[in-house]
Amino acid sequence: MATFATTDLSYVDGYKLLTGLVVPRPIGWIGTVDADGRPNLAPYSFFQAVASHPPTVLYSVGVNDGDEKDSLVNARATGEFTCSIVGMEVAAGMNQTAAELEHGESEFDFAGLTPEPSIDVKAPRVAEARASFECRVTQMVELGRQPNINVVVFGEVVRFHVDDDILDGTRIDHAALDAVGRMAGNGYATTRDRFELIRPQ
Repeated sequence: MATFATTDLSYVDGYKLLTGLVVPRPIGWIGTVDADGRPNLAPYSFFQAVASHPPTVLYSVGVNDGDEKDSLVNARATGEFTCSIVGMEVAAGMNQTAAELEHGESEFDFAGLTPEPSIDVKAPRVAEARASFECRVTQMVELGRQPNINVVVFGEVVRFHVDDDILDGTRIDHAALDAVGRMAGNGYATTRDRFELIRPQ
C-alpha cells in the first residue's frame, strides 16, 4: 500500500488524492448577490450538511494568491446565500456555471437558467432545480497557509424549497430527486444505485 506524507505532496497532488478518494461529493449550487444586487451562481463539491439543529450547511471556497471568488465576496458582503440541489436534469447547466466569468457577469444568463426570487434572503435560487435552501451566514473559517487557502462558509438554513412531486411529508423521493455527485476531474455520479443496511441495535 502506498503512503504519502502531506508535507511531501505538492498542492496539486494533495488535491488529486483527496478529491479522488472522497467520492462522490454532493454539489452545492451556491447563489449569491453582490452589494449592487447582481446575481452570481457557482457549483461547489466541497459542500456538506453539517448540523441538523439548527440545519446548517457549508461550502468551501479556494482563494489562490488573494483572488477571492464572487461566492465568497458576496456572502461576506450580504451575509446570505442560497443552495440549489443539482439533479440530473440540470447537470449540464450546473457545469456551465463553473465557467470563469468576469466579476459581476451573471452565470444565470450564461447558462440559460432562471433566477428564482427567494423569500427570506436576497440571493436567488435556481428555478430549474427541484430543491433549494435559503441560508444566512453564521461564520467563516480560514484553513491553510498563504498563498493558497480555503474559506469555509457556514450557513444556517432558514427556508427549504422542495418540489411537491419529490416530497412525501418531509421525506424525499431520492429516485425522483435524481441527485448528482462529483467524482474527480470531469467525473460525476448519479445516486440511482442504492442499497439498505439495517443499523445494529
